Amino acid sequence: MGDAAVGARSGGGDGWRRRSAEPDPQDRGEGVAPGSDPEGPGGPADGAPGEDGGRASGRGRPNQQMRSFWKELPLLVVIALVLALLIKTFLLQAFSIPSDSMQNTLQRGDRVLVDKLTPWFGAEPERGEVIVFHDPSNWLAGQPVEEPNAFQKVLTWIGLMPSSEERDLIKRVVGVGGDTVECRGTGKLVVNGVALDEPYVFPGNTPCSADETGQFKVKVPEGYLWVMGDHRQNSRDSRYNQDDPHKGMVPVEDVVGRAVVKAWPINRWGTLPVPDTFDQPALNK
Repeated sequence: MGDAAVGARSGGGDGWRRRSAEPDPQDRGEGVAPGSDPEGPGGPADGAPGEDGGRASGRGRPNQQMRSFWKELPLLVVIALVLALLIKTFLLQAFSIPSDSMQNTLQRGDRVLVDKLTPWFGAEPERGEVIVFHDPSNWLAGQPVEEPNAFQKVLTWIGLMPSSEERDLIKRVVGVGGDTVECRGTGKLVVNGVALDEPYVFPGNTPCSADETGQFKVKVPEGYLWVMGDHRQNSRDSRYNQDDPHKGMVPVEDVVGRAVVKAWPINRWGTLPVPDTFDQPALNK
């Protein structure tokens, strides 16, 4: 397209009592009872009975706990990074939307979460799904690539940002292997002889484009997909790449996964379900 027990603290209870019997002079300054002289012979030793019959509280334990925390922190960070890498590789990965080709379903700058787990079980993309896929045949030629800074590279490595080197695209699947997809005039998109009702198409756009390349009738080979953007008159998709080696088709093996959630910005959070028009039984005849 595209797993050690932690938290153990060094030093047991017996070791603490031995150190309490012979306190470090640096610790005793805070560990003695109020009003006593830490340097003089009259002050009770740390851990020795005080005037009230109790024991003077030592202050070494919080210091030891803090030292233990800083020792364990690198391990915790490594574990967190490994988990993030595993999630990115096998479960979910975040991608940003760089263009307007999927408006209004997706806006430029949106962040989507892509399901990468399902393909591991042999599932293939279905009609109506919004998918992320690797550039199949130089569709993004000539488009500038922004060089990420060091912080962005870290976010990319742990899956919170997409890699600028992967050159991925996001479109909607309208045809799968065996389908016949057709556009005539500016009317509805037709799949296997069934006209689709596409409410997700950008307002003011027609489902089919009137230009010469926007008029087509194709048979999708097995193992390939025909994809189109929801902003039909502003999307360089399968229609405009029919002169490439795949004739505008996207190989299933190039699919990273299905976009399932709009995760950011928070006021645009929502799922990306398959539209009802793709549930028409006649599509599968």
